Amino acid sequence: MTEASRRHPNAIPAPAEPDTVIGTIDAGSAVVVPLGSEPRIGGGGVEPTTASADDRSVASLTSATVRDDPEVKAFILQANRNLGVLGFTEHGFRHVGLVSNIARNVLRLLDYDERQQELAAVAGYLHDIGNVVSRHGHASTGATLAYPILTRLGMDPEDIAVVLGAIGSHGDDGGRLGEPVHPVSAALILADKSDVHRSRVRNTDQTTFDQHDRVNYAATSSFLRVDMTAKTITLELAIDTEMAPVMEYFEIFLPRMLMSRHAATLLDCVFHISINDVVVL
Repeated sequence: MTEASRRHPNAIPAPAEPDTVIGTIDAGSAVVVPLGSEPRIGGGGVEPTTASADDRSVASLTSATVRDDPEVKAFILQANRNLGVLGFTEHGFRHVGLVSNIARNVLRLLDYDERQQELAAVAGYLHDIGNVVSRHGHASTGATLAYPILTRLGMDPEDIAVVLGAIGSHGDDGGRLGEPVHPVSAALILADKSDVHRSRVRNTDQTTFDQHDRVNYAATSSFLRVDMTAKTITLELAIDTEMAPVMEYFEIFLPRMLMSRHAATLLDCVFHISINDVVVL
């Protein structure tokens, strides 16, 4: 098995405090970030807060309906199997369920309306179905697959458009960073990239761990803390430094951290990372 085929992250949810969202990180191939590639949020004259807004405050489809759909279940199950064959970490019902809940909570804690919270939960549950086709370009493929599913389930076109944008902009496996395009998109990115924990590592032989295995296995807990008053979003990690030094974490997850910073900026917040109770970013 090649180094590129054995990239994993992991996480198990713990009880959330009132202002805390629990999360983890999803490791993948290294991404080269071109200079000057950071998104100019709001630079095109469209404010992020209006990009997914609507006169309605209630979504036209619930995440519960999406979770119960047999086609959705089949795609998530097979996508997780496919990635398991390639040596990637768990991307099954646990991951998408956690990401769905975190994405909803991010917007809830920042006082976004119930419609956008629900759309974030839907996008979170569907965000990785593109892996049923291929890991490469899975964000764009996932958005394409989600369209007929959401149409069949009766979601309004305006809501579908928001969900597709969130799914399509969450990935970073095509050699470039995903870019948040509205609050629902930003919440999904933060939720997905905060899901890191040893429980997601599928490789059971520690003697064959590569750098990605070690870093993911070293993460024993993770919390995504949202503080609306301070306008901060902090990823709080506990890392076993005997398994992997903190520097290795940044070497592997820098692209994810950049995406998280962009997402927090779109939500008018500052992104921080705390490792073992020490703020490192």
